[in-house]
Amino acid sequence: MASRFSWKSCRYGVAALLALLTAAGAALAQPTYQEVRAGFRVSDTLLLDRNGAVLHELRTDPGLRRLGWVELDTISPALQAAVVRAEDKRFWAHGGADFRALGAAAVQGIFSGRPRGASTITMQLASMLDKSLQGPGGRRSISEKWRQIQAAWHIEERWSKARILEAYLNLVSLRGEFQGVAAASRGLFGKEPHGLDVAESLLLAALIRAPNASAAEVAERALRLRQALGWAAESEEIRILAGQAISHPRPIRPRVDLAPHAARRLLRGKAGEAVTCSLNADVQRFALERLAHHLLPLKAQNVGEGAVLVVENATGDVLAYGSTTADPARFRFVDGVTARRQAGSTLKPFLYALAFDRLILTPASLLDDSPLDVTVDSGIYQPGNYDGGFRGSVSARSALASSLNIPAVRALEMMGGEAFLRALRELGFHGLREAGDFYGPALALGAADVTLWELVNAYRALANGGRTGELFLTRPAQAPELEPVFSPAAAFLVSDILADREARSLTFGLENALATRFGAAVKTGTSKDMRDNWCIGYSPRFTVGVWVGNFTGEPMWDVSGVTGAAPVWLEVMNLLHRDGSRLAAAVPPGLVRGPAWAPSGMREEWFIRGTEPDGAASLRPEAASRIVYPADGAVFAVDPDIPGGRQKIFFAAAGGEERTRWVLNGRLLNAGRSRVPWILVPGKHRLSLSAPDGRTLDTVTFRVRGAARPAS
Repeated sequence: MASRFSWKSCRYGVAALLALLTAAGAALAQPTYQEVRAGFRVSDTLLLDRNGAVLHELRTDPGLRRLGWVELDTISPALQAAVVRAEDKRFWAHGGADFRALGAAAVQGIFSGRPRGASTITMQLASMLDKSLQGPGGRRSISEKWRQIQAAWHIEERWSKARILEAYLNLVSLRGEFQGVAAASRGLFGKEPHGLDVAESLLLAALIRAPNASAAEVAERALRLRQALGWAAESEEIRILAGQAISHPRPIRPRVDLAPHAARRLLRGKAGEAVTCSLNADVQRFALERLAHHLLPLKAQNVGEGAVLVVENATGDVLAYGSTTADPARFRFVDGVTARRQAGSTLKPFLYALAFDRLILTPASLLDDSPLDVTVDSGIYQPGNYDGGFRGSVSARSALASSLNIPAVRALEMMGGEAFLRALRELGFHGLREAGDFYGPALALGAADVTLWELVNAYRALANGGRTGELFLTRPAQAPELEPVFSPAAAFLVSDILADREARSLTFGLENALATRFGAAVKTGTSKDMRDNWCIGYSPRFTVGVWVGNFTGEPMWDVSGVTGAAPVWLEVMNLLHRDGSRLAAAVPPGLVRGPAWAPSGMREEWFIRGTEPDGAASLRPEAASRIVYPADGAVFAVDPDIPGGRQKIFFAAAGGEERTRWVLNGRLLNAGRSRVPWILVPGKHRLSLSAPDGRTLDTVTFRVRGAARPAS
């Protein structure tokens, strides 16, 4: 069949011949191999721990997928041979330009009308290193082609052939966003370049000429290459493999995946740069492994997620940070450390610290743990303890250590909600933006949304003598000074209580996951309807916080702080103190130790100087009598369908002497009884409890609405 001739094809051929005959011009300056290696940037950014160990690989370049540089001796020999045969079969013999190939390209351009580039691997590498050598639409003018040849000669003078091939294989685009054999082999075949077999090598080499060709086209090109090489690869295997790799590329997972949430906080906008953070790889790995391990059996109790945070008290350095989920498809990107959840009982230590600081309470103060009605805007609020029981008169030490709810509400009533909120905000709870009335008495029980990050930092303040500061994932040049929120004395008292195994036994018993061999202050918390479970605790050196629950907010089933988050907390604390050291917190100035009476008997107690009992007569304080029902400000309504004589309430008192007297609207009702029945009478009423000597011990006002009803 005669070849067609046209002036257009002749023009291409003449251009190629002129390029070969032109001998003028200086060689283009090209970078050295070392400069190319140094300037190579991957699409993943590395997060390094404080000791330089790789914690996480995070993709930060959305434009292309380029993994780490691979050296030639770690690339499959089959791939090397296939690429050389497909792109530049005389690569090992020429000096940068293959004049035989250029001549053939010129002839083909004259007679076929389809010009062929005939660029060698070195010439292609030169164009990768110098974008000005890449012609528009892949075509080059005569001068551009000559400059490309000059650049290739310059590279060949300074580089070895092995390094040229190595750089080419690391920079060549192979499919879609995959650049370099490392990304292509992992993205298309799920393996490293050293493990590529004959069929996979043929397919990758076939992709260089047409990276976005169809699977069928790539397979046919690979089969022709196989024939040229004389390799024994099954045709059907190549076609099937091409269909799988081209149609269903694999997601490239990070090889190191220890800190995904910390990496997303720190690595955005830092493509190709390694970032060193404060995390400790050993602590990070251990904490997340133990968290995942303990969540497995909790799945049966509808627990799906957990989070852990470990910090160094003195510096604020974060040593471990992360969360885990049973459903990565839905919640892989949810950061449990910064998610806002209900605090539960974890805010109580700060309430008592404030009360100690203001000399409203001491650890020996008696608080009443009996049924309580508190008037709120929506009606009557009736707090209860976790186990539904009541202990009567308890010391503040036992109330805090055993996490009793009603004494905490009474402490908040003494303190005032606004004062407590101010202290919480100073500790760094930035989400508490409402006024005290918004939260009401439930603030003492954690009816506020907080994060694990905020909680751990607040407990760290207690470990640091009541001083708060920032937490750091990367250390600043100069750490800011810590700011006082509580006095060192109040912080010490709370820490001593939270470390008191005997004081917490009312609720938790003596043997549980809160007891450590080295001594640590620790608090658990469970939010309303068992949606969140916390365990936060500290030693003089470290603070550890753990949360378990569900990112959806679904309730857990029968999970307490001791069975949910505490086992993880204990294991992490044991790791941090594996050297066996016991560091006791120093007793700050202004504290004295003396005898105090508690419902369980006499004991030694710590007091801020000036609040200790004055003499033997005051060692057994009497709890003041008070009205427990009705609540101050309560409102009742007469039911028009019930006879008046059957509509009654019981006035109830607690504490103090039995000879107290009830006085309603200035008239004596009864004496010597803690419960007195009273038939509802419409109107506003003032109820008082007085001592035998006439002293008023407690007073409440309440209202009854409606019309008076006949007795029967």
